[in-house]
Amino acid sequence: MPEDPEEPSDAPAIPGKNKTKLRARTVFISDVHLGMPDCKAAQASHFIRNIHCDKLVLNGDIIDVWHLKRLGGWSKAHTHFIRTVLKKMEKENTQIIYLRGNHDDILDRFIPIQLDNFLITDEHIHKTRRGDYLVVHGDGFDHVTTNHPWIAKLGGIGYNLLLRINRAYNWYRRVRGKESFSLSRWVKLKVKSAVSFVGKYEEQLQELAKAKGCKGIICGHIHSPANKLVGETHYLNSGDWVESLTAIMEYDNGEFEVITYDQFCERTNREPKGDAVVAEVSNENILGVENVTVPM
Repeated sequence: MPEDPEEPSDAPAIPGKNKTKLRARTVFISDVHLGMPDCKAAQASHFIRNIHCDKLVLNGDIIDVWHLKRLGGWSKAHTHFIRTVLKKMEKENTQIIYLRGNHDDILDRFIPIQLDNFLITDEHIHKTRRGDYLVVHGDGFDHVTTNHPWIAKLGGIGYNLLLRINRAYNWYRRVRGKESFSLSRWVKLKVKSAVSFVGKYEEQLQELAKAKGCKGIICGHIHSPANKLVGETHYLNSGDWVESLTAIMEYDNGEFEVITYDQFCERTNREPKGDAVVAEVSNENILGVENVTVPM
C-alpha cells in the first residue's frame, strides 16, 4: 500500500532493510487529546497508518474538547489523524469503535450511534478466545472527574502548565545531550497519593470487570500504560499519546501487548517522527507473542 500523499515518505531506519507494517487483530488507543499543543498527533497517525487490523478501538479522550473550548489549538496534524482513521475504515474495512472519555464528554448527547462501520458508544464488550474483555475509558472510576468536574478541569489546566514547563526543560536537556524526561510520570511514581490513586483505580476496574462477567478490562484515562493481572482480572491500560505514546495490540494468536511508539518504529524499520519521551512499559502478562509483520 503506498504512503499517504499528505505525509512525507518514511525513510527506513536501517538503509537496505525493507519497511514493514505490523499485523494485529485489534488495536486499542486512547488519550490522544487532539487540540492540545503537546498532543503527538503525527506519531499517532504514523502508528495507525502502518498497522493492519480488523478493529480499531479509540478508547476516549481522542479529542480534547475541554482544551479546545478554552484555548483552541487545532492543527492540520490533528485533522490528518481523523482522516487517517476514516481512511482505515474506508480503504481497509477496519471496524472503528469510538468510546467517549471525559475530555470528549460532549458525545454523551449522541451515543450510542452507528455510522456505517463506525460505532460511537460509552462501553464495549470485546470478545476473545480467552473470554470477554470490557472496554471503557475509565473516568467513571475517578471520583474527582465524576463528582467534582470543576476540580478535574482545574487539574487539566495544571497538567497543561506542567507539560509546558516540561517542554522547556526537555529543550534544555536536549541541548546538553541528555534524553527527554517526563515530570508528570515522575510525579505519578514518587508522590504517595498519586501511587495510591492508581492502585485503587485498577482495583475498582477489576471489580467492574468481574461484575460484568469479563475476564479482563481495557481502559485508559490515567495515562499509565499497563498489562498485568489485578487479582484474577487481566488489566490493560493503553496509556496516552501526549507523553508515553503507547497502545495495546491484540494479535491473531490471542495475546495482548502494550507497545510503545519506539518499539513500533523499530519493528517496522521506520524513522520516528519528532521527539518524545521514551516510555517504560512492563508487559507482565505477555506470554511469548510473535509479532507478525506484513511486507510493504
